[in-house]
Amino acid sequence: MTTQALSNDISVAGQITAADIPSIAAQGFRSIVCNRPDGEGWGQPAFAAIAAAAKAAGLETRHIPVVPGGFTEADVAAMRAALKELPKPMLAFCRTGTRSANLISMAQR
Repeated sequence: MTTQALSNDISVAGQITAADIPSIAAQGFRSIVCNRPDGEGWGQPAFAAIAAAAKAAGLETRHIPVVPGGFTEADVAAMRAALKELPKPMLAFCRTGTRSANLISMAQR
């Protein structure tokens, strides 16, 4: 799993799995945001599996599923709230990390 730092407190990544959670926690992340709808791609783990592993590791999670290129004001508002409410550092992920980076950028405006 490769992460890309957007700031000191926020990074993005491509798809993660429950098996990645120990490494994510070891890197110091305190929360995870999933920007993929469940079932978007073959072999994609359900958010519930990632959330359960994250909870066991002491990480907070939030599911803000968005369709690529289909951001709504509600999506942006939900990400803005996550950025405000969740502990940092935060890791947001989607299929490649680009959708998460774009949504974060829009939420920070």
